[in-house]
Amino acid sequence: MSKVRDIMTGGAECALTSDTLVEAAQKMRDLEVGALPICGEDNQLKGVVTDRDITVRAVAEEADPTKVTVGSLCPTVETVTIGADDSLDEALRTMTEHGVRRLPVIDGHDLVGMLTQADIARNCSDDDTAALVEAISRAPANG
Repeated sequence: MSKVRDIMTGGAECALTSDTLVEAAQKMRDLEVGALPICGEDNQLKGVVTDRDITVRAVAEEADPTKVTVGSLCPTVETVTIGADDSLDEALRTMTEHGVRRLPVIDGHDLVGMLTQADIARNCSDDDTAALVEAISRAPANG
C-alpha cells in the first residue's frame, strides 16, 4: 500500500507567524497555492493559513492586512497533521474525520510537505476521492 510520502506535494514553504497577511497572500500567489503551513521562529508547525482565512477572518472584518500577522490567525487547537509514512487509508480517515482539504505532512518534527485533496484525486480510486469530497462538503469550512 502507498504511503503519504509517495503522493504528497513536497517542499512545503511556510508562512512565518510574524508575516503579514499581505506577505502570506503574495507567497500563495507566487507559489500558486491556496494554503501555507504556519511556522514559528522555532521552525515548528503552528497551523495552516488559507486564502479563505485571509478573506473571511481578516478582510471581511476590515482588518488591515498590512498589519495583521499570520500568527494572529493560528488556531487555538492543535493542527491536524499526518505522518509521511502513514498509509493513504489513514490519510483519508484523518481528512474525512476532520473535514479538511489539506494536511501538513510531518516526518518526526519536520514539515516535509502537504497532502491535498488534489493529491488524493490524482492517486486514489474514484470511490475514495468521491467519499472524501462528500465528507469535506458536509463539514464546516476548514482548511
